[in-house]
Formats: sequence, C-alpha cells, structure tokens
Amino acid sequence: MSEKQALGDTTLNEDQTKGNGVDLENHVKLDEAGDAVQCADNQSQLDGHEALRPTRLYKRRWMIVLLFSSYSLCNSFQWIQYGIINNIFMKFYNVDAFTIDWMSMIYMLTYIPFIFPVTWLLDKKGLRVIALVATALNCAGTWIKVASVKPNLFAVTFLGQFCCSCAQVFILGMPSRIASVWFGSEEVSTACSIGVFGNQLGIAIGFLVPPILVPNVDDLDELAHHISIMFYITAGVATLLFILVIFVFQERPKLPPTQAQATARSIPSEQYSYTASILRLLRNKPFILLIITYGLNVGCFYAVGTLLNRMIIEHYPGEEVNAGRIGLTIVIAGMVGSLICGIWLDKTKTYKQTTLAVYFMSLVGMIVYAATLNLGHLWVVFITAGTLGFFMTGYLPLGFEFAVELTYPESEGTSSGLLNCSAQVFGIIFTICQGKIMDSFGTLAGNIFLCVFLLIGTIMTGLIKSDLRRQNANMLAKAAGPSDCHSRSLAGSSIVEEAKF
Repeated sequence: MSEKQALGDTTLNEDQTKGNGVDLENHVKLDEAGDAVQCADNQSQLDGHEALRPTRLYKRRWMIVLLFSSYSLCNSFQWIQYGIINNIFMKFYNVDAFTIDWMSMIYMLTYIPFIFPVTWLLDKKGLRVIALVATALNCAGTWIKVASVKPNLFAVTFLGQFCCSCAQVFILGMPSRIASVWFGSEEVSTACSIGVFGNQLGIAIGFLVPPILVPNVDDLDELAHHISIMFYITAGVATLLFILVIFVFQERPKLPPTQAQATARSIPSEQYSYTASILRLLRNKPFILLIITYGLNVGCFYAVGTLLNRMIIEHYPGEEVNAGRIGLTIVIAGMVGSLICGIWLDKTKTYKQTTLAVYFMSLVGMIVYAATLNLGHLWVVFITAGTLGFFMTGYLPLGFEFAVELTYPESEGTSSGLLNCSAQVFGIIFTICQGKIMDSFGTLAGNIFLCVFLLIGTIMTGLIKSDLRRQNANMLAKAAGPSDCHSRSLAGSSIVEEAKF
C-alpha cells in the first residue's frame, strides 16, 4: 500500500475518495516550526494510531545561530563606521557631510531593489548558499576598503561600502528563517532575537570602536595610518568568518526540529510560487499596516544612528568619542530589549499588545531624548538615549515575529524582506529630511520631525487586526485530537484558505 499524507498546509480535493491522495494544487509553503501536523496511513491505518515523522533538536543549532550573528555583526559594524566619525572622514577625503551620510544610506538604498531576488534565491537554494554569498561579499568589501586609504580614493572606499551593503541584503531578513529551520516551537522567538542581537551588537561596536581607533588628528598621513588599522582589523575578521561559514555552516539539520519542518521538506519545490506568495502578502491588510509601521519605527532608528555624530557635536563640540558611546548605549539597551521581548513572546504569545506597548514607549523615548539633548549635560543624554534604544531597537524582533504570525503559512524570508524593504525606504527619506531640517532649523526641529512619524506609527499599530494565524493553526490542530487525522488536515487547510484572502 502506498503512503498518503494529510498535510496541514494543503487544500483537500473535493472529490477525494477513500484515501487516494491529497490535492497539492493550492499548496502554500510552510516553514514555521511547530504549527503543522501530518499523518500516514500505512501501518498506523491498521491500528488506528497516527504515525508522526521523527524530529530532533540538535546542539549544533546554537553554533549555527551564533555564527550567523557573528557575520551579521561584522557587516552591521561597517554600516555606521563612517557616519559616527563623520567630521573626520569629511576632512580626510575632502567631501561634504551629505556625501558621508550616503556611506550609511547606501546600505538602505541597495536593499530595496535586491531583496526580492535574494528572497527568491533563499527559497530556491536555501540558507547555506545565502550565507556563503553574504560572507563572500562582506569579505571582498573589507579588502577593497583596505586599498582605499588615500585622500583621493573616496570612490574606492565607496565601492567597498557598496559591496558590504550588498552583503547586508543576504543577512538582514534571515533570523526568522534560521529560527524556523533549526529551532523548536518554544524557542523560535528567542532564536530570532539572538539573530537580531548580532546585528545590533555590530552597530554598537560600530558606534564605539571607530572614534577610538581613528582620533581626530590634523596630520593626514597619521590619520591614514589610523584608518588603515581599522580597515585591516575589519578585513581580518570578515575573512575568518567567511572561512568558518565554508566549513561549519549547515543548510539544515538531518532531522527536522518540528512536524512543521518535516511537512515542509516533503513538499516539492515546484509546488511553491514565489510570485503568488508576494501577491498574497500584498493582499493581507494587517500585514500591510505592519509593513508601514515597522518602516516608520526602524526608519527613525536609522536616521538617528546616521546623524547621531552631527547631533552630539552641535551641542557638545569635540565629543566624538562620547558620541560613539551614546550610540553604543542606544544599541546595547536595545539588545537587552530585544532579548527580553523575544523571551516574553515565547512565554505569552501577546504579539499585538507587546508590539503596541513597545511602539508607544519608543515615541515617549524619542520625545524625552529630543527635549533633553540641548540641556548641556551629557549624562542626561546617555540616560535618555539608552531609554530610546531599549524600546526602539527592541522593537526589531517583535516586528519579525508579529509578521510571521500575520502571514502564516508564507515564507518567513519573504515577510521579513518586505518589512526590511519598508525600513530602508523610510530610513533614506528620514535621514535626508532630518539632515536638511537640522541644517536649517537645528537638531530639536529634526527630532520633532521623527516624533511626528512615530506618533502616526503608534496609531496605525493600534489599528492592526491581531490575526494570529500561526497560533490559530496550533489550537485547531490540538483541538482536533491525536487520532483524528482528517480533522487536523482540515484545520490546517482552513488556515491556508484564510491566508489566500
């Protein structure tokens, strides 16, 4: 007798007879751990019991997520390494402030056109190929920068930054995918937070280290020496991580971590349409609202990070090192917020409530930061910036996980990619606009500009319908009972049908 499976992500054929198979025509790809159920009808059909495929959690999963976090760290460090010592690179390369701002904004601009082919490649080729391309591009970019340490070679250093920005496209949306492929259903939010943690730690180091390694000296030869040291260190780390990915990074575990992943593996790739998945996501109204609100929040963070040096130097001249430390405080506080939010979601599953609360507190933090920046006390700025970072940066994994809930059973890489694309668009707009406002009206006006959009984002977050499809699928499958395979198949199918509209 041939084996037949009732998959939680398929629509049963209406003319199905005593068990002649399942119609996979309306299949939508499942990746999230712990949400789908399958049953077999060979021996188990005879004894009335369900036969589940073997699953296992490997200790190697922690090595995979930590390696990912490490190369994400190396890449995100370079996003802010020019902007945080904006005035020093302006002097060395003899360019204006807006040109140096583009060294950060190129990360945002590159992401927008390339995210769609990259998520398609992720679905077709898998995590290992994406990791290899990401680390190879990042490594190449760092060595190009090593060759650019001359005042007349700004175009070369920009090319190196462009390569690193291309690598970021292969990195930024991967945490939720790695969490789904490698981790159990009770660990996915925490694992996603660890993946985001690496990116945030890289930004933190990017705020802290460049002002220390590259002091503001007048001798261009001495300045070139300091810049060269920073570039060589970065290139060495990027090369080591590239080698580690070649020999250590694994596509997926031998046995899946959950029944959902076991089901996903059995689905032929030709059954999945990337274009159809994108169109379904764009018809999902709660997800569209989340795309906009996520972009507003993270875009504000990108603008603050890019322009932080200019804000601090305007009110506290000569404090380049402390500007970096304030940036470090923002991100370190955000890393703590990310981990706490990830653990909280795994325990409570209160996605809408937590997202709204953190968004509102981001608005409050931005208002307080804007109001206290010009008081003349750096210690106050450290406190208010840390509070802002705790909530604004802590929001990142919340957005990813809420998106997975709203878009189940679509690919996590696709939903994360759309969120990040929105963030890059708003990041460019906010950085340019806030920079121009600061030039004309001062830093307070620029920060008020961001507060207005955070207020809009908070209101829109409150309007998002809490349609937790992944959680609903879990509850329907559990309610159907362990012996009712047909009912459990219909439970999964109802979620898929719901996802199409």
